[in-house]
Amino acid sequence: MFLPFTPEEIAFMRAFKTGEAVVRPGETLLAQGERSERLYTVLEGFATRSIQLEDGRRQVVNFVFPGDFLGLQAGIMGEMRHSVQATTPMRVCIFQRSRLWDLFRDKPDRAYDLTWLAAVEEHFLGETIATLGQRDATERVAWALARIWQRLSALGEITPDGVALPFRQHELADALGLSKVHTSRTVSQLRALGLLVWRRGRLNMPDPARLFALAGLPMEREEQRPLI
Repeated sequence: MFLPFTPEEIAFMRAFKTGEAVVRPGETLLAQGERSERLYTVLEGFATRSIQLEDGRRQVVNFVFPGDFLGLQAGIMGEMRHSVQATTPMRVCIFQRSRLWDLFRDKPDRAYDLTWLAAVEEHFLGETIATLGQRDATERVAWALARIWQRLSALGEITPDGVALPFRQHELADALGLSKVHTSRTVSQLRALGLLVWRRGRLNMPDPARLFALAGLPMEREEQRPLI
């Protein structure tokens, strides 16, 4: 799902990159309120984005997948406005925040790619808000699982028994503004209709077209995107 690099881009990114790191499940990669000196591209693994309210309650915002670029908030705004916590073991590529301006100054085409990714994330946020406001519980769950399936399909992660889905139902419920009980009941209904199988950290869709139709989404391949 990623656009190919030119030889010049490969050379620049090798110089821009400072290393890689392995992140353990449960470890916080970026913390809300932190002035992180690092930016990351996810190479492997999954994580959750969340916001902690003043009274300590935690709200899951969305999920992180391979290829996502993390830390731009801190790079532009000075500090993170949300946290990123690993759900599975992760491998990430590391960039220094202090060199972000080098990207814009020396490689405007790569800077445009970064701006494109930010615009896509803004669009997805708008789609999420529309889902929370206009879709009922069944449509919300179908929409979320269809989007996850679409992304992992584009990454080539589909096997005969589906895709990895390491997130818990209560995290999905949180991200969709539903109660845990309502989400569990909705997943059971979708399972009874033969639209999905979700167990032991795997999601399978016997007939993806039916679930996409229920979610009100066209069944199309994820648009190719740049990889930072």
